[in-house]
Amino acid sequence: MELEMLQHLGAGFEAAFTLTNMLFICGGVTLGIIFGVTPGMGSVTALAILVPITFYMSPLAAIAFLVGINKGGTSGGAIPAILINTPGTPEAAATALDGYPLTQQGKPLKAMKTALYSSVCGDTFSDCMLILLAAPFAAVALTFGPPEFTSIIIFSFTLIAALAGKSLIKGIMAAVVGVFLSSWGLDPVDGSARLTFDMVELFDGVPLTPMAIGTLALSSVIAQIFALKKSGEGAKVDTSLDKSDSFREDNKLPPREFWGNWKTLLRSACIGTGVGMLPGLGVSLAAFLGYGAAKRGSKTPELFGTGTIEGIQATEASNSAVVGSNLIPTIALGIPGNVAAALLIGAFMIHGVVPGPLMMIEHGALVYSIFASMLMANLVHLVIGRIGITIWVKFVQIPKKIILPVVTVFCFLGVYIPSNSMFDVALLLIFGAIGYVMRKSGFSIVCLVIGFLLGPMLEMALRQTMLMHKTDLTILVTRPISLVFLLLTAFFIWHFGFRGRIGKKEPAKEAEQAGD
Repeated sequence: MELEMLQHLGAGFEAAFTLTNMLFICGGVTLGIIFGVTPGMGSVTALAILVPITFYMSPLAAIAFLVGINKGGTSGGAIPAILINTPGTPEAAATALDGYPLTQQGKPLKAMKTALYSSVCGDTFSDCMLILLAAPFAAVALTFGPPEFTSIIIFSFTLIAALAGKSLIKGIMAAVVGVFLSSWGLDPVDGSARLTFDMVELFDGVPLTPMAIGTLALSSVIAQIFALKKSGEGAKVDTSLDKSDSFREDNKLPPREFWGNWKTLLRSACIGTGVGMLPGLGVSLAAFLGYGAAKRGSKTPELFGTGTIEGIQATEASNSAVVGSNLIPTIALGIPGNVAAALLIGAFMIHGVVPGPLMMIEHGALVYSIFASMLMANLVHLVIGRIGITIWVKFVQIPKKIILPVVTVFCFLGVYIPSNSMFDVALLLIFGAIGYVMRKSGFSIVCLVIGFLLGPMLEMALRQTMLMHKTDLTILVTRPISLVFLLLTAFFIWHFGFRGRIGKKEPAKEAEQAGD
């Protein structure tokens, strides 16, 4: 089996190693780093805006381009965290704990090199695990029937709702709204119209592009515009990085010093890979888990937080290891591990490829070509990241009053160009407003998007279950695998919902008693 896998991977390299594909990988990594470096943007915003562009590419080039964006964006967020203590992405907040103190010591280049090399190491390890585990996971998933898939999707919604937001109830509500929106359009079985409001544009359902760009990207821009209006800091530029002593010569990173912490790199890569395989856990959790494990396992834990490269290695290897492993449930089950994977599912569907257990059988050549592209993207990431390490500093200094209008224009272009429809532009504005309200009220946009993408899969699995078993849904609790996932669902609802409420009430009672 290992020999067969190597043969498929070799064929994948042969298909992926073309000038066109390499150019798209280089472009994706570069754009990802730029979006990651720009505070408030990140790889998710980049993916949401640029997914529509891939409509004009081949499936391999499209996915390679988007994977490059995801890889570059994940590591790019560390640069502003290191230089100005302002993480470009949420997961980079852990990197700032040691990265910024190292900059204050006059060693920003050393910190950025450490972050880049650690990111590539964690990412490569995760990609190797993806290649090894995707096929076995898909083989196991092929034994599942509609009842098992119904229970797995319900469990995924609960897990994502519990971990992606602050409130389990609000997370589940957002996922339900996403599933509801996915049901608009013509019924897939009898062709009857559902919530189309006699609009021809809705016969195919709510389009993914305006929904994703509106809720993820445009709503973020709106939120940042209001924040800038309050603070009035949009035009300020950090000129401290231009000082001559900011990049002293004491920025070398000897191989012995970097590889001396190989245990930390390996441990963090394993943590990130494990977190990425479970839907909803998120990149930020991986970064902080990696940092905490490195601190507990270090011989000098007191140095953490003062500018040690081991802290940077731990966080960057962890968060980048999520990039590859979150595609394991995506490819094997069709269930995204996070928002980035959910957007990749959208890109797959644009090109007529449905992620899931049959993907390895029906599109095996494409899958292994994507695996090869991911490994090549790591090398490209290393080269481009290292060559441009001093250039990215300039992007950190661009004021948001310039960035936000540019991103807004990209949002509108990304929606209008593929469809040439002002109806989609109107939907973009509506979903932008919905996304902004959700951000302000604490509802999880992640749950909404993933609910929207998994809604058709849930409907199909549930309807098949009811047809096969004559509407007898007790089959969900009589089949062992289905029962296990339903029990896990019940546990998470109890642990994060019921138990969480009790935990909040007890401190409140203690405070009242103390006040009395």
